[in-house]
Amino acid sequence: MIKKLKFEELQLSKEMLKAITDLGFEEASPIQSESIPYLLEGRDIVGQAMTGTGKTAAFGIPLIEKIPAQSKDVNALVLCPTRELAIQVSVEFSKLLKYKRGVFVLPVYGGQPIERQMRSLERGVNIIIGTPGRLMDHMQRGTISLSAVQTVVLDEADQMLDMGFRDDIEAILKQTSTERQTVLFSATMSQEILTLARRYQKNPHVIKITHEKITAPEVEQVYFEVDGRMKLELLTRLIDLHNPKSSIVFCNTKRRVDDVVSGLLSRGYAADGIHGDISQPKRDRVMDKFRKGSIEVLVATDVAARGIDVPHVEAVFNFDIPQDEESYVHRIGRTGRAGRAGKSFSFVSGREQYEFRSIVRYTKARIDKNPLPTLEHLDELKKDKLFSEIKQIIQEGGLEKYTKRIEQLIAQGHGEIEVASALLKKVSCKQGAPKEDILAQIPSDRPERSSRSFDRRRPVGRRPVSRRPRSNDSQGRSWRGRD
Repeated sequence: MIKKLKFEELQLSKEMLKAITDLGFEEASPIQSESIPYLLEGRDIVGQAMTGTGKTAAFGIPLIEKIPAQSKDVNALVLCPTRELAIQVSVEFSKLLKYKRGVFVLPVYGGQPIERQMRSLERGVNIIIGTPGRLMDHMQRGTISLSAVQTVVLDEADQMLDMGFRDDIEAILKQTSTERQTVLFSATMSQEILTLARRYQKNPHVIKITHEKITAPEVEQVYFEVDGRMKLELLTRLIDLHNPKSSIVFCNTKRRVDDVVSGLLSRGYAADGIHGDISQPKRDRVMDKFRKGSIEVLVATDVAARGIDVPHVEAVFNFDIPQDEESYVHRIGRTGRAGRAGKSFSFVSGREQYEFRSIVRYTKARIDKNPLPTLEHLDELKKDKLFSEIKQIIQEGGLEKYTKRIEQLIAQGHGEIEVASALLKKVSCKQGAPKEDILAQIPSDRPERSSRSFDRRRPVGRRPVSRRPRSNDSQGRSWRGRD
């Protein structure tokens, strides 16, 4: 298995590290850990990795780092099969360029007035992210020169070839220097991809991300499709519903950990968090409290959670879908230990659906889709729990002094059922009146479908292309949302 590196180990500029810190990520994914060092050296790469592995940052970080200072030329070119993907890659590059001054990126695609793109090109662009068809239009008009291009990236190369762009790709590559760095990223490694690599690459380094198998068969795994804004509400309902004595909530970023901990504390849950910015003494204190049970909910990033050995964790919540399949396996392995039953809950929001499919496919797990728990359902469960507690109290005995009070009420003319109902009403009022069911009112990021399951017997095809650009929410799944 490829060792994941921290971004500080990758010899990146302080501006790039600052942008990555703002995004809240602590370590590189496997494809990033393996690709970035070679790409920084100028090596050609053929990378194979499925959705949700962070391929955009894998080529985006070194590509940006290699742009010459004060350059006015087109130094790098990223080819994408569709305009939607070109826009999404451009959004990711904008995040990485947050502190890089004098580096300009332009998405070039059909469906947008070409004159607008021409005006941007006249002002000077260093990185072009575009579709083959529109790029060919600019080349024929003489509005783009590729003579200074040092790096060419073919993103989703297999999809571009499937769409019949091979001739355009070859025509574009012939307009660039033979000394260029050529990078191919693909979900599959077809013979056509290998032929293209042999023709246009120089001794490429081949990267293939392998996948770990599930090793925790006793863990019950379910997922929920939920609007991203309602994940905290869903988390609290599931905690109330299942009442785990100890649970771990996994987030992808440090900022998300802090936000979730703050939200849980404000709702009265005994929670705390750990991530890369937490000092070791504080981490030790938090973990000691978690082991002793004074903290019921531990919120953590994958990096911070390494080495956690707490045998009594009853549930794991994937608040964010993890960066790669191995991380998912490691997460659910925190529960269901020593022969105990464990539960894993994954919150799938919008575009995370596609990454979650890849996780299911390569872990060969059956993960059931559950309906969102309603307040009415929670209220019924609370009543059932109350009745169970009442039965337990009756069995334990010692009710003599309370019996005398009840007899007094009955002597005053109140019926036994009437007295019992009044007491139950009193207890129910203390639990609080039902609130407005906001979880049910806000629709999912995806159209609601019938309840189903993901399992290894269900064929999972290639990911369909999204028809809208990705959100800029840096706290969520921004680095993995498209690739």
